[in-house]
Amino acid sequence: MERLESEIAEWRAFVGQGPTVNGRDAEELEAHLRDQIADLVAAGLAADEAFLVAVKRMGGLDELSREFAREHSGRLWKQLVLSGGDELPRPDSRWVEALVFAIAAAVTVQVARLAAGFPSDESSWLFRNVSLLVLPFLAGYFARRRRLTSRQCLLAAAPLVIAAVVINLYPYGDEASTELLVAAHLPVVLWFVVAYPYMNGVVRSYERRMDFVRFTGEWFIYYVLIALGGGVLMGLTAGILEPAGIDAERVIEWVVPSGAAGAVIVAAWLVESKQHVVENMAPVLTMVFTPLFAVMLIIAALVYALTGLGGAFDRDLLGVFDLLMVVVLGLVLYGMSARDPSQGPGWMDRIQLIAVVSALVLDLMVLGAMLARIGDLGFTPNRTAALGLNLLLLVNLSGTAWLSVRFLSGRSTFHRLERWQTTYLPVFALWAATVVVILPPLFAFT
Repeated sequence: MERLESEIAEWRAFVGQGPTVNGRDAEELEAHLRDQIADLVAAGLAADEAFLVAVKRMGGLDELSREFAREHSGRLWKQLVLSGGDELPRPDSRWVEALVFAIAAAVTVQVARLAAGFPSDESSWLFRNVSLLVLPFLAGYFARRRRLTSRQCLLAAAPLVIAAVVINLYPYGDEASTELLVAAHLPVVLWFVVAYPYMNGVVRSYERRMDFVRFTGEWFIYYVLIALGGGVLMGLTAGILEPAGIDAERVIEWVVPSGAAGAVIVAAWLVESKQHVVENMAPVLTMVFTPLFAVMLIIAALVYALTGLGGAFDRDLLGVFDLLMVVVLGLVLYGMSARDPSQGPGWMDRIQLIAVVSALVLDLMVLGAMLARIGDLGFTPNRTAALGLNLLLLVNLSGTAWLSVRFLSGRSTFHRLERWQTTYLPVFALWAATVVVILPPLFAFT
């Protein structure tokens, strides 16, 4: 049954990526598929046979199943549901909506900068609110694209309004640590808010959560590519304008913030319309970077454990290792989203386990150093936020390592490992919200 659930999850994940499919459509299709499987199993077929027959029947009823077959043409799907005249699906070309939302985000950022005193001054208010100036437009883009109901739009907007009110009513002190923590954690909270319209309100679906993880990884790839291209463009622009006596730095100061804001929505549109391009890149990226991070983590764990440096972490080094473990977690999640759930254990799964175990060892050393600092110097906003993050990472990495060992030994399925990660994701969102809402008053906004 676990193998059957993995097959259904794979089918559901692909179906849900269709630009014309919302969460209810995917739920209905999955329910229809499960009903057919149940009828076939009751008639005497094995579960895997019933799944294939049900997909065959749905391939004749619904074009989405036929698209699924095209995507997996090297497997049995092609023989089951494809005919010789089928054509590959065309990429989505509805770019006007994305352009409108991107321009709106870019203009909003510039208006906010002017209101905050640019070019003579840019207050901490802008730094604190920058994610609130951009990510609501991304949420709105997905709300329109998924055609959310009025009730769903209100549910998506409510956390944005609450966050805007809370962080702007708090009386932060001068150079307050809590204000910096809010600025760092608020984008994480709002990114999880964006997940609601992206998943069409189907927040309890494990498959839709993994879809959002996949989207996050692909969005990051596109955003980095856009940023690199923008950097080259700005460099060439500065070189061209300098002989004309035009202040290129001032031009860049105006262009870069708007470009960075608009690129958030453009990258999302690229993910939606060019999914097949990045799906080919994702396995390659994970294949390249997972071994590299595994080697780096092994060396770091051995060096810090054998030399005794684990007890000498300062604040900056603790921050570097926290960032490193977050990156490892992101790499693990993206690797899972790019993996074919039906495949058995492979060498990449073993390398990923090595990376997770090494990160777990480092996390334990960081926690030990952090608890020692708290024992000597007491709690501060930064130490509290870092301690909470490391405890969350400890639980997540421990569960991931345990389930990975069971999967590699054949005692569990990859589907269980996926479920663990997608179930745990809201915990990170809750902690980020705690840092934004509770920590500032808890430490008197210092």
